Amino acid sequence: MQIIFIGILASLFFSSTFILNRAMDLSGGSWAWSASLRYLFTIPFLLLIVMIRGNMKRLFDEMKTRPLAWFTWSTIGFGLFYAPLCFAAAYGPAWLVAGSWQITIVAGSLLAPLFYKKITTVNGIQQERHKIPVRELLTSVFILVGVGLIQKSATANVEIGNLIIGILPVIIAAFAYPLGNRKMMSICGERLDVYQRVLGMTIASVPFWLLLSFYEITIDGLPSSEQMIQSFIVAIFSGIIATVLFFYATDKAKGNPKKLAVVEATQAGEVAFTVLGEVVFLGGAVPAGWPLLGILIIIMGMILHSMNLEKDLYGYNDL
Repeated sequence: MQIIFIGILASLFFSSTFILNRAMDLSGGSWAWSASLRYLFTIPFLLLIVMIRGNMKRLFDEMKTRPLAWFTWSTIGFGLFYAPLCFAAAYGPAWLVAGSWQITIVAGSLLAPLFYKKITTVNGIQQERHKIPVRELLTSVFILVGVGLIQKSATANVEIGNLIIGILPVIIAAFAYPLGNRKMMSICGERLDVYQRVLGMTIASVPFWLLLSFYEITIDGLPSSEQMIQSFIVAIFSGIIATVLFFYATDKAKGNPKKLAVVEATQAGEVAFTVLGEVVFLGGAVPAGWPLLGILIIIMGMILHSMNLEKDLYGYNDL
């Protein structure tokens, strides 16, 4: 139950991404600066946290052992996650991006066979692929039904071109985030804590953000002061608080595809929080009808996940 609560809390702070990115786009901000500034702004804070904890040398020693792996999976887990999300915000409302993003709760389960676990056999210790957690996958699909209902009434008012452009990049992000996160957990093992891993992945993805920043400078120039302030808020809420909470929860579930699926499913809470945020901060309409039913289904799905997890923890089902 603890990892579910932490995951939901992370989704609350993650929802600021969708709301503020949409607000920046509506005010004429650049999606490329929204993406780059969030990660560049987080580095000083993460450096301070890791330095205070006295873990900097251990992190750099770890990164030097496999620099290419750090660069590759950090760019996928952070770069190919956040840049497409910001791009999508330029072509669709926050609820559409947040709703489409929930594909990640199914993507995480489908990625399970790409990872291995160690098992003891008569021939010694061998590696075996993780299996797709079917029960958790079905519950996640049930949650996606709720997400679809939230979007049902509003998609009729969105042009088909914008709908496609707003969804396809999010699908890329939905697979990139859990893939990069899980690969880095596998590479780091138990040697690094969550703060070190988030900082290491942020530093390793800096070349991607600098390249994106230089591209944007040649196209539209430097960001406005308003966009820098809003990006700074996103960096604190989403880049630091939400990311650390979510990575902490996935660390607690590390090596268990069922628990990982449950943690990743808690991100469906972003839809409800985003809808609420749009109503309060961007003047959106209060959900009613199908969207309200969708929110209730998402809540029911979370309850089902927590019930399934509790059964596993108390030994009613094999892990």
